[in-house]
Amino acid sequence: MSTIETTGQIIIPQLIVGLGNPEPKYDKTRHNIGFEVVDAIARRLQISGSENRRFQGWFGQGIGLKGNKLSLLKPLTYMNRSGQAIRAVTDWYKLTPESVLIIYDDMDLPVGRLRLRLSGSAGGHNGMKSAIAHLGTQNFPRLRIGIGKSSQKPDTISHVLGKFSPQETELMSEVVQLAVEAVELSLKQGVEKAMSLYNNRNLATIAKGTGSRE
Repeated sequence: MSTIETTGQIIIPQLIVGLGNPEPKYDKTRHNIGFEVVDAIARRLQISGSENRRFQGWFGQGIGLKGNKLSLLKPLTYMNRSGQAIRAVTDWYKLTPESVLIIYDDMDLPVGRLRLRLSGSAGGHNGMKSAIAHLGTQNFPRLRIGIGKSSQKPDTISHVLGKFSPQETELMSEVVQLAVEAVELSLKQGVEKAMSLYNNRNLATIAKGTGSRE
């Protein structure tokens, strides 16, 4: 059990990070879903940003839903060095790792699912490996967005750097909005509250007409 879970404190993110790769050729790929969610959060909360050399990424600031300062970051270091940008922001603003929420793609979750956790391993994700290495702990919140596994197991790289099918793209637009809702609740009532309401949602099941949103 993590330190966060045992203290019982309410975790309100102060820095929200979306992982991805910066070049246009990576736009809308599975590996860049973290970027897409942060873009959607920025639109919802009306936070504008720009490339910031100090923070090695796209960076924006605004007011969170509880009136506190909220920062958004998309590292432009490429995925494997994402932690450099994250650490640059946390050092500058003196943020604790527990106040950082990282959003990223996860092959272990099917398309249509998302999963919030207060801590955990990198699970083989290189961007998260970098984040954990630079933050010096794995005790920080994360929102995993399901992208499903490749039908051809050896083809993992092509899968994560590939684009969603038309059917998946339609579903993922709903997943992004659900992720924004989960983040908004995290900003209002804490990550654990959002975990309890959003971790069991399955939009793929809803799309097939075999489930409900409630």
